[in-house]
This record gives sequence, C-alpha cells and structure tokens, in this order.
Amino acid sequence: MIKKSPVIALLFAAVAAVAAEPGLDIAGMDGSVRPGDDFYAFANGSWLRSAQIPADRSSWGPGNALTELNLTRTAELIQGLAAAKTRDPEQRQVADYYASFMDERTIEARGLAPLKAQRARIAAIRDRGQLARYLGSTLRADVDVLNATNVHTGNVLGLWVAQDLDNPQRYLPFLLQGGLGMPDRDYYLSGSDPMKALRRQYVAHIEAILRLAKHPSAEVDAGRVLSLESRLAQRHATRGETASVARGNNHWRRADFAAKAPGLDWDAFFAAAGLGAQQEFVVWHPGAVAGLAALAGSASLEDWRAYLDFHSLEAHSAFLPRAFVQEEFAFHARALEGTPAERERWKRAIDVTNWAFGDAVGKRYVARWFPPEAKARIEAMVQNLMQAFAARIDGLAWMAPATRAEAKAKLAALKVGIGYPDHWRDYAGLTVRRDDAFGNVERAAQFNLRAAIAKLARPVDRSEWVMTPQTVNAVNLPAMNALNFPAGILQAPYFDLANPDALNYGAIGAVIGHEISHSFDDEGAQFDSAGRFRNWWQPADLERFRGSAVALARQYDAYRPFPDLAVRGEQTLSENIADVAGLSAAYDAFRRQIAGRQLADDHGYTPDQQFFIAFAQNWRRAVREPALRRQVITDGHAPAEYRGDTVRNLDAWYRAFAVQPGDKLYLAPEARVPVW
Repeated sequence: MIKKSPVIALLFAAVAAVAAEPGLDIAGMDGSVRPGDDFYAFANGSWLRSAQIPADRSSWGPGNALTELNLTRTAELIQGLAAAKTRDPEQRQVADYYASFMDERTIEARGLAPLKAQRARIAAIRDRGQLARYLGSTLRADVDVLNATNVHTGNVLGLWVAQDLDNPQRYLPFLLQGGLGMPDRDYYLSGSDPMKALRRQYVAHIEAILRLAKHPSAEVDAGRVLSLESRLAQRHATRGETASVARGNNHWRRADFAAKAPGLDWDAFFAAAGLGAQQEFVVWHPGAVAGLAALAGSASLEDWRAYLDFHSLEAHSAFLPRAFVQEEFAFHARALEGTPAERERWKRAIDVTNWAFGDAVGKRYVARWFPPEAKARIEAMVQNLMQAFAARIDGLAWMAPATRAEAKAKLAALKVGIGYPDHWRDYAGLTVRRDDAFGNVERAAQFNLRAAIAKLARPVDRSEWVMTPQTVNAVNLPAMNALNFPAGILQAPYFDLANPDALNYGAIGAVIGHEISHSFDDEGAQFDSAGRFRNWWQPADLERFRGSAVALARQYDAYRPFPDLAVRGEQTLSENIADVAGLSAAYDAFRRQIAGRQLADDHGYTPDQQFFIAFAQNWRRAVREPALRRQVITDGHAPAEYRGDTVRNLDAWYRAFAVQPGDKLYLAPEARVPVW
C-alpha cells in the first residue's frame, strides 16, 4: 500500500527545506578559493565537503533534491486519490496502477507466472521467421529523446514517432539502436580494467537472473548472452555519432531494409510491430540496424533464445518477485552507479506511475504546486531572454545579413511551453487492474505503442510535449522548433518568486537561455525556422561558427576528471555551446531587467557576482565514481564542475571578479569562445 501519511509528510518537509531555501547559499561557498582559480569550488566548496549522497542515489545536487520533493508531493497526491476512493475513471487508473506496484504480496505469490506465455514463445523459436516475428513484437515506443537511445535496452530496436526532419509537416517512425544490457558499446569493447571488471560482473548478473528463473543451462547461456550483445555492440554508433543529425537522418523505404540490412525478415518484423503498412522510416543508426539483421540471420537460434529469455526477465524484473529486484539493483545500481542502497519501493512506484500516467498525474501536480504568478513571471523572463538573444544575433559583426535574417526568423518562430502542455493526454482505453502490476505495465507499453503509431496518420502537433509537468528538466525540440519547461524545474532552488533578479536569472534564466541556445548549437543550427533540416547559413558564416565549435570542443577535451578518462569535447559539444550561449543571453537579459535600478549587494557580493554564483550553485553535484565514469562515457553533458566553469568564456565574469592573467581559469580574450 501507499506509505502512511505521517511518513510522507515528514519526508515532504525535510526535502522541501533542502530544495526551497531562498537566496544564495553563502554557507556552501568557500571564500578561501580565488574565483579565478576554481570558480566551481569558490561557489560550492563548503557544500561539496559536507554533502552526503543519500544511500539510494548515485549523485546529489539541487536537481536531485527537487526530484525528491516532487516524489513526495506526487506520493501525497496519489495517496489522496486512494483515500478518497474516487470514482473519476482517470484518477482511479492512477491510484490502482500505483497500488498494484505496491502490492508486493501478490507479485511474490504469482512468481514468474505472468511471464510464462512470453518465455514459452521464446523457447518455441525454431526458425528465422519466428525470430523476426518475436523481435518485431518487442518494439516499443519508449526512448530517451534527449540522447536518441532506446530506454528498454533489451529490445533490439527502439521506436520514436516524430517529425520528418526533411518535411516537418508530417510524422515518420524513427528506428534507434538497442539490444544492450549495459549502458553503451564501450562497456563491451573497451580494454580498460574498469570495463573488463564490469563485463565479468555483468556475465555473473546474467547467470544469476537465469538461475533465479531456474534456467537449465544458466552458466553456458550467460556466456551466449554476453557474446551476442558484444557482437551487437561492435555495430553500435558511438555517442558522438548518435548526436549527429547528418549521420542519423537516413530515410529508408521498406525495400531498402532487405538490401541494406539483409538477414532479418523485415516484413515479418514490421507486421509483428504493428507497422506492416508503413513504407518509409528514418533509420537513425544504419550500422546498428544492419548489424542486428546480420546477427538475426547468422547467430545461432540457441544464442538468440538465451538472449531473449534473459531480457524478458530483466526488462520485467521490477514487476517480479523480490529476488529479481535485488539482483537487478546489485548490478545496475551498485555495480554500474556505485549506489549502495536500493530506493524505497514507494519511490519506484511513483516512477512507474509517472511513466504510465505522466499527464494524469501532471495536471493535478500543476493545479496544486504551480501557481499562475510563477507561470507569468517565467513567461516574462522567457520573453526577455528571447529579446536578449535576438540582440546578440544583431551584434554578431561576422554574420552576413542573409544568415542573420534566417536566425532571427527562427528565434521569432520558436514555440515555448511553460509549466504544462496545452492539451492533456487521454488515457481512456488503458485497462488497469489493482491486482495485476505486470499486466498493467504491459498494457501501458502497448497503449503507448499504439498511440505513437496512430500519430503517423495525423497532422503534426507542435504543442506536443515530451516531458511530464512534474519532471525536473527542460528540452529543446529542433524539428518542432519548440521548447518545454516543465513546472517541476520552475521552482526553488532554480526559481523563486522571492529571489532577486540576479539569482533567478543566474539560475533558471541560464537554464532558459541554455534551451533557447540549443536551437543554435552545432546540431540545432542545422534546422530552419520551420524545423526543416537544411543549411540556411552563408558559407563564410558557417565556417566561422564551426571554428568556434572546434575551439570549444578542444577546451573541454582538456578537462580530465580521472587520470585515465577525459571529457569528450565532441560528445558534449551541443550542451557546452548551449551552456556558453545560454549563460551569455541570461546575463544580457539580467542587465536589461535591472537597467536604471540601483541594486544592493548581498553579503558583500555585487548583483553581477550574485548572478554568476547562482549559476555555479546550479551545478553543484556530489557524485559517486562509477556514476561519474558512466556519465563521461555515455552522456552528452559534461560533468557538473566543468559546466560551472562555463563562466571563463564570458568577459562579464572577468570584470565581476577581477580575474587576471595568472589565475588558473584565465583565458586570454582571443581564447574565450562566446559562440553566439
């Protein structure tokens, strides 16, 4: 059942106190550090020394604290629905979905019975046609749109139905690489000692899962699974390649699959996936698709049956008996992330409920915790930042008038969503049973798949959101030329109605500027005002822009969080450009906002200093070593300390803190990379 109200209330109060304290965190700073030597430590040094990462987390910072606050709020909300015994169909769906996951007794009693039919289908695979049909039946519309990766990595491909990059007036199905149980190809192919150790742990984990399921040849089949995944990994694109729109925008007709990716019965695959009538696709990872097809035609069926049986168990482990949950935690959280303790079940229940009913929960979340005055203030900040960015475009002496006109048109057409979507999703037709956690998640996945495929027959909806309102994040959607700023991030410590402009613009203003700037980063700048993937740049301007991008990538290549592992400047380039350009626009917008006003210092810090300190305190983060290594290898974002050091590219920061040659972060004016 749902956690008792007093427990939720105590958690709510404790997390709210951490997440919502207004103003600069003066106590968390370290005045003994010169700002020009290590600005991140200057702004966060005392906090970093005292920060305690909760046992159930791999890292901790303002975003994590806010996520925890939103978890407690959502739990309180769902508890209210359950206690009220509501007859509202959607509220009943939410309450019952949550309750089914919390009903461990029923889950334990049913054991592996819910998976019996699926495992029997796998065991019955005796030819390549049956294999193709089974693989197609596992296609799911559940991907990480920020990183173009398949969320359910055990599914060999992921599906994302989105705007055609060449013709943004229509939807097309995008196919993304998948099939790996570990986070990235490097985990299979790297010769480093940490990766070799993780591979040994992974094969032991596979064997443990199979033994729990009383698999007759667990040890042998664990080796088969690792071998097959390693062969898949060899054909996977790197993270840098995945981020490239030019590499990913590959339009294939149905006939192309047999010619370009032979070995898999694609007709059978697409028919089983519900895409039998679809004639055109975007294959984001052609090498991985071809590699998958080749293995479907060449790898032994014994290998495939072992692989599919393991992943059927692993993908559903959260909805299986406790032993499976514990084994999943031991590898995926403890080994891969360094997290020592399992998250409480009610938190995991909130996660799965948000996944299935994000809008249903979200509409109630914003009604209670996102006041109209907050929305109005953020809307005003967005307009100010847009004007500041437009002024920056006007001020680029190197940009030709034709390029400038295209850039201004794109900025003017940008659609910005604040807090929540214009229209809420309808969950009618999704059956939820209070005593069937396994069946509920399967039906939700199929519901999402059908909804995604149905979009192919409809006009494009630019108001569509890809995040729930309670999410602590934000996103830029280049093909939609749209931004989403969920209510979940539009609160303290990022934004507070009680905070002065210096803090709000340094914190949430930089986030807003970051997302606006993604429309003009190395990838976003390849889309025009209509969201079409085309080159709108004059040749000399494009060369100048690319030169700045190369310089910024090299700057980040020099950052080395570990002796054996450096930040990958190309992999993180889009985010780094957005950090620099977004912070620049936020600073300009802040100065526009306070023009003509005399602002007081705070604890001896000028308004400009407060702005930059607030930005650096945005990025404070304590992180466990395995999680940081994983981030460097797999994430498009640089580690937090280097994002905090973005300031070294802004002239205004040098003026604010009197940073001079000889300071460790000092860059000569010609070495600073403002980009926009």
